[in-house]
Amino acid sequence: MVRSKYKMILATAVLLLEVFFAPAQAKASKTPEELSQLYARSAVLMDADSGRVLFGKEEKTVRPMASTTKIMTCILVLESDMEEICTASDHAALQPQVRLGVKEGEQYFTEDLLYSLMLESHNDSAVVLAENQAGTVEAFADQMNKKAKEIGCKNTHFVTPNGLDGKDEEDIHGTTAADLAHIMRYCIKISPERERFLEITRTKSYQFTDVSGNRSFSCLNHNAFLDMMEGALTGKTGFTAAAGYCYVGALKRDNRTFIVALLACGWPNNKNYKWSDTKKLMQYGIDNYQYEKIERADTLPDLPVRNGVPDRGVGRDSRVSLSVKGNSRLFLMAEDEKVETVVTLPDYIEAPVEKGETVGKIRYIVDDFVVSGDEIYAAEPILKRDFFWCFTKITELFCVI
Repeated sequence: MVRSKYKMILATAVLLLEVFFAPAQAKASKTPEELSQLYARSAVLMDADSGRVLFGKEEKTVRPMASTTKIMTCILVLESDMEEICTASDHAALQPQVRLGVKEGEQYFTEDLLYSLMLESHNDSAVVLAENQAGTVEAFADQMNKKAKEIGCKNTHFVTPNGLDGKDEEDIHGTTAADLAHIMRYCIKISPERERFLEITRTKSYQFTDVSGNRSFSCLNHNAFLDMMEGALTGKTGFTAAAGYCYVGALKRDNRTFIVALLACGWPNNKNYKWSDTKKLMQYGIDNYQYEKIERADTLPDLPVRNGVPDRGVGRDSRVSLSVKGNSRLFLMAEDEKVETVVTLPDYIEAPVEKGETVGKIRYIVDDFVVSGDEIYAAEPILKRDFFWCFTKITELFCVI
C-alpha cells in the first residue's frame, strides 16, 4: 500500500514536470525551420535601415572575428585625414600570409592599400595603414575600440587591424555577430564615407604600383557572394585557426537592405559553409519581411492642468487638448508582427502651458524593438489661475448679481 502511494506521488511529479516544462520547450523552438540547421555557431540577420536584428543565433556570444576586422580598419582610414602616401615599417613587412609583400621603407598610396586590404585581405597592408594613421598598431586599436563604442558595440574588442588572433591586458580580439552586423551597418548606411566604402569593396579587380613604380601588384576580390545573389552589395570574408570561417555581407533588394554576420562558420575543409548560411539568411529576409506603414496616433485624451484657467467656473481644473508631432513611417516587418503603441504622459501638468509645449511621448514597438517615437505636445495655451484672475472672476460674478 505504501509502495503504491509512492508510485502515485512519483507519477504526479512527472506529470507536473511535463506540464511546467513543455511551454518552455515550445518557446525555445521559435527558430524558423529553414534556419534551424545553420552551420555558423553565431549568426545574425539584420535590417540595415533600422538596425533591428531579425534573426539571431548566439548573436551576443563573443568570438574571434578574423579578417572581418578589416571593415573597421577600412572605414577608419577612409574617415581620417591620413596622408596620401604611406611608408612600410619592418613590423609591417614581417606580417604573415595573406600579405601583399611590402618591404621596409617602401612607399604606397593610401588608396591602393585600401584595395589591397579589402579585396585580397592583405595583413601587411592593414599594418601599414594602421601605423601611418596612428603611429603604432596599439594606438590604432584604441581608435578602433573608440569607434566601436560610438557605433554602439558593447561586446567588441580590437587588438589587431588585420584580424589576426590577438590578446591584450583587456581582452581577446573578438566581437559578436550582432556587433559585427552593426559595424557593417555603420559602414554602408551611416558613415560619411559609405559610398567610398561600397565602391572599394564591390570592385572586382584592381592594379597598382608602389610610389616609385618599381613594383606592380594585382588584386582580385575574394567576396564570392557578390555573384551569388541579385542585389549583393558588399562583404568581407575571414579565417584564422581560432575564428574559423567568418563573413559579414549586405544585400539590397526592392529597397530592403539586409546584413548577415557569421562567426565560427566551419573550419577546413568547409569554407563554403559561410556561403550556404549567408544565402539562407538573406533569402529568409527577402521572403518574410516587407515594409509596412506605421500610422501615428491621432486621438489622445485631454490632459489635466493643475492651477490652469478653466473654460468656465472658478474652482474647476482645466484640461489641455493634445497633438502628436510626427508622420507615418515605413518599417520592415514580418506578416505576423504587430505594432504596439506605448503612450507616456504624466497624470497632470502645471499651468501655465504654452502651445506646442512637449508634454509626453509615444513609442512604436515591434517585437521589443523601438521603431521610433513621436513627441506629444499641447495643442493650445493654458494660462495660470492666480490670485488676480480669481479676484477678477469673483468681482465679475458679484457685478452680474
